[in-house]
Amino acid sequence: MRILFITDPLETFKTYKDSTYAMMVEAAGRGHSLYFCLQSELSLNGGAVEAFARPLHLTGDSGQWFRLDAAAATPLQQFDAVLMRKDPPFDMEYVTSTWLLELAETQGANVFNRPQAIRDHSEKIAIAQYPQFITPTLVTRDAKRIRAFHAEHGDIIVKPLDGMGGMGVFRVGRDGMNLGAIVETLGDDGARTLMAQRYIPEIKDGDKRILLIGGEPVPYSLARVPQAGEVRGNLAAGGTGRAQPLSARDREIAETLAPQLWQRGLLLVGLDVIGDYLTEVNVTSPTCFQEIMQQTGFPVAGMFVDALERAVAARQR
Repeated sequence: MRILFITDPLETFKTYKDSTYAMMVEAAGRGHSLYFCLQSELSLNGGAVEAFARPLHLTGDSGQWFRLDAAAATPLQQFDAVLMRKDPPFDMEYVTSTWLLELAETQGANVFNRPQAIRDHSEKIAIAQYPQFITPTLVTRDAKRIRAFHAEHGDIIVKPLDGMGGMGVFRVGRDGMNLGAIVETLGDDGARTLMAQRYIPEIKDGDKRILLIGGEPVPYSLARVPQAGEVRGNLAAGGTGRAQPLSARDREIAETLAPQLWQRGLLLVGLDVIGDYLTEVNVTSPTCFQEIMQQTGFPVAGMFVDALERAVAARQR
């Protein structure tokens, strides 16, 4: 297959832990041809959606790990698969890319995850589709309602809807210290919608990332355990990753969501689960492949490329 990866700049990759890199290594090892472009190199030209794409070669050198050939403007339908692996933020440029990629689908391109599905899934609000799995949750701009929610539950988390990597996540304890300032700052004095959730004490045991691939859960999660004095387990916020088998509750959540999300065109999803509660449904650029592979030996990248090959074959029939 000819596979186009839409990513952040390649020189920013940390290859020892990057999930997109793991996908590339697995795909190249199977003889697939790799191509690369930036999000900014997508365009609509003469009615066709194209990418300023470069053939990508893996060198095996940990220092200079890639080599790129000359770029050429290529219609997206000329690739067998297009993988949208640009990291958030999910801003208007990201939304514009989903519009272009959705148009490319009508021209015969195979895009994963499906652009409409990415755009339609707020990674935080999507949990409300599964109320049986979530902790008490409030989404609002209204500071008074957040204060009332805190008064009811005593210990809460407040966070923006567009954050990533634990950015902007605050815990407010029973004393309510700084609640007003946090809501005013994060909510831009009522201009931005916030999410408040009852605090889940099991965060001390880790914020579990559960990967769903092609409608099936990976049998191991990565519990991202907060460092001392933190409530955020995100690796970007200094958390430590510990791979572990799915619990019975993890599997219940994963097996309920996996087929539904796959049916919507989401080949790869990263669920976040704290204790027994679903907290996020990540669809933009889910990670944690390498940590699970390194600690358990389970071939996450192999499972992903297997699913990609099947999905492409199914669409070409």
